[in-house]
Order: sequence, then structure tokens, then C-alpha cells
Amino acid sequence: MRRYSRIPKLKNINPNVATEGVEYYRTNFYPEIPTRETDIYVETDFGDRLDLLANQFYGDVNYYWIIAAANPNVVDFGSVALTPGSRIRIPTELSSIFGSYVSLNE
Repeated sequence: MRRYSRIPKLKNINPNVATEGVEYYRTNFYPEIPTRETDIYVETDFGDRLDLLANQFYGDVNYYWIIAAANPNVVDFGSVALTPGSRIRIPTELSSIFGSYVSLNE
């Protein structure tokens, strides 16, 4: 599932904000991801990044946002870099996360 596949594109109609007519994605929202017994916990090492962990655990670098959303107190959502020695939760129940994401962004 691609994050922006269901997010509508809008056109800027305000010439005071940016170039009029430029397309942009509507703001998307991320679900709170509850802890589950099946979650995996890892301690980060030097060079670990969200996209690399997503590839390792999910087989897709684009799912890095799931790990970021599951660790709001540890991960800076504006970066894929991780501080070495951080304890990161890796959710394993992806179908419920995708369902919540779609519901929030319809």
C-alpha cells in the first residue's frame, strides 16, 4: 500500500501562498498504533534508519512511516535517521494499521 495512493491532489488557488495552479497532496493523517504482544523490539545501532528497518522487517522501504508512527517519542517524523541505542517497536499487524490509515484519510 502506497501512502499517497488514496490522498487526493488539490490545486493551489491562492496566489499569495505559492504559484497558483500548482498541485499538492492534501494533508494525510497517521493512526495511533497500539502495542500488541506480537510487536518486535529492537535496539538501534549506528547506521540504522527507518527505511532500512522497514525493508528488513516488512520487505518494503516505503513502510518506514509505520515504524515512525509506532515510536512517536523516539523517532523524529521528519527524518529516517535513528539514534544508536534507541529501543524501537516494530509492529507486525500491518493489515489493521493500513485499515486505520485508510479510514483516517478517506
